[in-house]
Amino acid sequence: MSFIKTKIIQIARLVFPASSSELAVFLFFFVCYGILGTYIALHYRIIFDSRIPWDAYFSFDNKAIIMTGGSFERHPLSYYFFNGVRETALFISGGKTDSTFRLTLAWFSNTAISLCMVQVFKYIRNIIGLPLAFSLLIILFFGFFSTNIILSFTPENFTYTLFLLSLYNYYAAVQLKKDKKISGSAMVVAGISIGGLTITNLVKVFIPVAFEKDLFRSWKKMGNAVFRVSLTVICFIFLYLFRIDFKYENIFSKTNQQYEKFSNVESIPDWDMILSYFFGGNILFPSFMISDKHNMKGFHFKGLLMEPYSSVFPYVFIVIFLALICWSYLKNFRNKLVQIMAISFLVDITIHCLMRFGLHTSYIYGGHFVFVYPLLLAWLFFAFREQPKTLTFLTLTTGILFTFLAVNNTIRMSEFFWFLNTYYQ
Repeated sequence: MSFIKTKIIQIARLVFPASSSELAVFLFFFVCYGILGTYIALHYRIIFDSRIPWDAYFSFDNKAIIMTGGSFERHPLSYYFFNGVRETALFISGGKTDSTFRLTLAWFSNTAISLCMVQVFKYIRNIIGLPLAFSLLIILFFGFFSTNIILSFTPENFTYTLFLLSLYNYYAAVQLKKDKKISGSAMVVAGISIGGLTITNLVKVFIPVAFEKDLFRSWKKMGNAVFRVSLTVICFIFLYLFRIDFKYENIFSKTNQQYEKFSNVESIPDWDMILSYFFGGNILFPSFMISDKHNMKGFHFKGLLMEPYSSVFPYVFIVIFLALICWSYLKNFRNKLVQIMAISFLVDITIHCLMRFGLHTSYIYGGHFVFVYPLLLAWLFFAFREQPKTLTFLTLTTGILFTFLAVNNTIRMSEFFWFLNTYYQ
C-alpha cells in the first residue's frame, strides 16, 4: 500500500502544481482562460451546435470530435476518451446540449491548457533552472499564443494532445536529467494516450529513449529499450485494431483519402503558408476571413478561417522569433534535452511543411508542437545566463515581442467576438 501511495503522490506532483509559484501560474491562467471560455459558452453556441459538424472556426471539428472522437485513421483511440468527456458533460447538463453542456466542455479544455502552462513552467524552473522573473516572462509570453487562447475553450484532440505532450516531455526530461530510463509503464500509457489522440505523435513518445545514458554502449540497455518500445507498439496496435474490428485494410484506404484531401491546395504559395500558418498562425493571429459552410443536410452557417499575414510586421515578428529559436538550438546543440525537442518538432515540420499535409490549415496543429517554442527560448536564456549584456538583449527582445503579441492577439480576439455576435448568438 505504501508503494502505491508513493506512486500516486509522485504522479500528482508531476501532473499538478507542486509549489506556490506553480500554483500561482495555474490559477492565473485557469481564471483568465476560464473567464473567456465561460463567457463564450454562456452567450454563444459556437463551442457546440448539433447542426454544425465541423469548421465553424479555424477548421476545428468540435461536434464531430465530441460525438465520435474524430476519424479513426488519424485519431484511433480518441473515441473512448471523448465518450467519457461527452457523457460527463451530459451528466452535468442533465442530458441537454445547452449552455451548461458547452460550459462543461469549455472548462475541461481550460483545465487541460492551464495544466499545460504548469508543465512548461515546471520545465523552465526545474529542468532549465531559470530565475523566477525570466520564467514568468516566458510563460506569460507563451500564454498569449493564439493556439493556447483558442484551445482554452475548444473541445478538440489538439487541446488534450498539447497537455499530454508537454507533460510527457517534462517527465522524460526529469528522468534523463537523473540519468534514469523512461519506464515501460509510462511509455505504454503515453503511447496509448498521445498516439491514440493523434497517431503521428506516437513516434514522439520514443524519441527520448534514444537519449538515455549509455544506451548504445550496453547490449542490455539496448535490449531493454527495444522491449519497452515494442511493448508500447504492440499494445497500441492491438487497441487500434480492436477499435476498428480488426479491419486493417480500412486504415490504408482512409489514410490515402485524407492525404489527398489535405495536401493538394495551391491557392497560396507554400512559403507563405509555412510562415503564416505553420510557424506564425499558432503564435500570432493573422486577419480572418468568413466563408460559407453547410452541413450537407441543408443547414448553412458561417465559418471563420485565418488568412496569410497582410502586413510586414507579423512577418518580421515571426522571423525574429524563429531566429531566436534557431539561435537557441545552435547554442545548445550538445544538449540532449534540446535535441529531443528539435527532433520532435522536426516530425511536424516533415508532415506539414515537406509532405504538405494540412499545410493550408496548419495553424490548427499547434497543439502538437507549440510548447517547444517557450522551452527553446528558455534554453537560450540559460545559455547566456552569465553574460549580462546578451541576457539584457534577450529580455528586451522578448518583452517587445510579447507586447506586440499581446496587442495583436487582443485585437484579433475582438474581431472573433464580432464574428460570434453576428452569427452565433
